[in-house]
Amino acid sequence: MANPLVAIVGRPNVGKSTLFNRLAGKRLSIVEDTPGVTRDRLYAKTDWNGRKFDIVDTGGIEPKADSEILVFMREQAMLAIEMADVIVLVTDFTTGVTASDEEVARMLNKAGKPIVLAVNKMDSIGPVHPDIYEFYSLGLGEPIALSAVHGHGTGDLLDACVALFAEPSGDDEDETDIIRVAIIGKPNAGKSSLVNKILGEERVIVSDKAGTTRDAVDTPFENEHGKYVFIDTAGLRRKSKIDTRIEKYSVLRAQIAIERADVCIILIDAQEGVTEQDTKVAGLAHEAGKASIITINKWDLIEKETNTMEQMRSEVMRDLSYMTYAPTLFISALTGKRVDKLFEMINFVSEQASMRITTGTLNSVLADATMRVQPPTDRGRRLKVFYMTQAGIKPPTFICFCNDSELFHFSYLRYLENQIRSVFGLKGTPIRMIVREREKEG
Repeated sequence: MANPLVAIVGRPNVGKSTLFNRLAGKRLSIVEDTPGVTRDRLYAKTDWNGRKFDIVDTGGIEPKADSEILVFMREQAMLAIEMADVIVLVTDFTTGVTASDEEVARMLNKAGKPIVLAVNKMDSIGPVHPDIYEFYSLGLGEPIALSAVHGHGTGDLLDACVALFAEPSGDDEDETDIIRVAIIGKPNAGKSSLVNKILGEERVIVSDKAGTTRDAVDTPFENEHGKYVFIDTAGLRRKSKIDTRIEKYSVLRAQIAIERADVCIILIDAQEGVTEQDTKVAGLAHEAGKASIITINKWDLIEKETNTMEQMRSEVMRDLSYMTYAPTLFISALTGKRVDKLFEMINFVSEQASMRITTGTLNSVLADATMRVQPPTDRGRRLKVFYMTQAGIKPPTFICFCNDSELFHFSYLRYLENQIRSVFGLKGTPIRMIVREREKEG
């Protein structure tokens, strides 16, 4: 089952991002310096007293002007209501209750989602200031005194969140053979059309699972190829024009879907080719270490000539050069052409991402690779790679033990990754390569 999701909402400058970073601690992943990979860190995994959960920060999405703050708060609240299991509304003790706080509190109350009210910027240690009682007027229960900067009150906040989580269902073992598939891509790439095509014409078992709004966009599905859960990221529909803030919302939705998925179908509009937003969404899947299939949709609308498909594939691989490991598939969600091929690919890349390689076999490849291309030297010192072992799957993660990590140039690490791929395949999945120095004796 997916981890519970806690959304942090509130007006600008109340300390949402500070609280997010405080709760995430050191668990925030290091973002790769790769073209196309997003630099936004709005999502993190964490735990409290042994209970794992995810947190999402809407603080990276801010209004352009003060006049838009109320609209911005409504959008935040809608996003949190739709996605989250628990919502943390952050307010500012120094300003007191504002009209924006009251408006969003009314929205959240009507939605019926579990809410924790945090009153931030209460930085002094000692008796709780009586002015905090003003925040009871929001009708969200007991306010929790908090200092995101100093960490005061975060334990109480986390206790309150965990107390509101649903009990684990205990059926995780029954879900080990289910592949969770996120269909991601920019608006109008055909994500919902693809889900409808799959469910409408190839359906065997589909259950309407009761629960949160977030569960409603997770569609269980079973056919002769296996059991799946499709996560549709169609996103909020707005009548107003798409602006950078709305684009960030769609990216955030994709990021959450990706984190909860085993396999990502990256949907690209054949008529437009790879756009900047495509590279951002694909970069999210790459950065998260997810098995991926690059799926070019609306292929029925393209005029075909000799080698049209291969030319398009080359252009896609050029623009998504950090994902050359991902297979490509050309489909039409409208007509259903080649949609049935997706299931074989989903199963294949999922198996590749779960592949385990014995240490002995891995080191045979390492010995052969280092003999073909000698490790680099620097100022008379040569890199020595002692051995390699696999540390995990999804994605396959390998640890290289060496004499000096500073000598392990990125290009040589990439060379070893390519050697591993040439022997074992690992098609459709990124590989993580970790360098560690072997402890010196004494």
